[in-house]
Amino acid sequence: MGPHPAVAAIRLAVRRVLHDILLEHNSISTGTIGTTSTIGITSSVGQASARFSDQVPAQSTDHAPHERPAPPVVLVACSGGADSMALASALAFEAPKLGIRAGGVTVDHGLQPGSDLRAAEVALRLRELGLDPVESVAVTVGREGGPEAAARDARYAALDDAAARHGAAAVLLGHTRDDQAETVLLGLARGSGIRSLSGMAAVSGADGRYRRPFLQLDRQTARKACMVQSLPVWDDPHNTDPAYTRSRLRHEGLPALEKALGKGVVEALARTAQLSRDDADALDAWASQAEASVRDAKGFLECAKLYALPPAVRRRILRSAAIEAGAPAGSLFARHIEEVDRLITGWRGQGAINLPGKVVAQRQGGRLVIRQG
Repeated sequence: MGPHPAVAAIRLAVRRVLHDILLEHNSISTGTIGTTSTIGITSSVGQASARFSDQVPAQSTDHAPHERPAPPVVLVACSGGADSMALASALAFEAPKLGIRAGGVTVDHGLQPGSDLRAAEVALRLRELGLDPVESVAVTVGREGGPEAAARDARYAALDDAAARHGAAAVLLGHTRDDQAETVLLGLARGSGIRSLSGMAAVSGADGRYRRPFLQLDRQTARKACMVQSLPVWDDPHNTDPAYTRSRLRHEGLPALEKALGKGVVEALARTAQLSRDDADALDAWASQAEASVRDAKGFLECAKLYALPPAVRRRILRSAAIEAGAPAGSLFARHIEEVDRLITGWRGQGAINLPGKVVAQRQGGRLVIRQG
């Protein structure tokens, strides 16, 4: 008898991602990027093979002709909640069968009394699953961008550091289809354009470090997988605190939408994210190719040539130029780009536009100059 359907689903999702990571790792290690390899993966539930030793050899591309590359390290970011505990259990089951060393990281944000003790408990649970290395990392959460954004920034910084320390090929994140739907709705409320509607990418971060295996699975599947495996989970009270926008959306907004529109809203929003991502990627590629054609010999943007481009392409070029000049991407919103765009499409002698990061955009003799003020 095979595993429960929920357990089978989470394991399959992780297996597919680990397969991709292993192919990439082996291609980089052997210098065969771009070649095609085939690695057999069994879906049967069996005894996991022996784990690798505690010492991870430094990853290098300098191997003897018949020397196998060092096994990749894959970490799971785990808060102790149902989503990340399900992910950790699937990683612990699947990784040894593929010759991948699996570890875990839990981040203590220090935002609640006893958070250090809970982080220690989560680390213990990860070790009990057989993950190694495992560590608990304490961070200091700032205030910039609001509590949710500040906590997220501190968490990713800690995960980046942990990945660097352990030479990890990837860090797995437990975001589900429900999280994706919430992200799409938050982007829609901000009115930030198609990129915001594309939600979270399955692969993101520097060199594709972050992987999200559960974006096609719902939250209930992850919770059910924990229940049937008798995995203890911790429900973060912040997830039900109406002071947080995502919490209100999760417990009030989405249920109201499903009541008004019927079931299937979450699935539809997740599909919207993927379709939007495909469109946004295509427009980004178009803008990247078109940018060189709208610059003069000195590298300045030519307003007449920008005007001739479709608005979606032109605004992407303007955003890219602003970021290149020093405007922080996270602080550069649609309204900023619209103001700069009016220097091209609605020119009537207006003055310079001040952008985040002390960047200034102004029109000078048919050229658009974007630079530090």
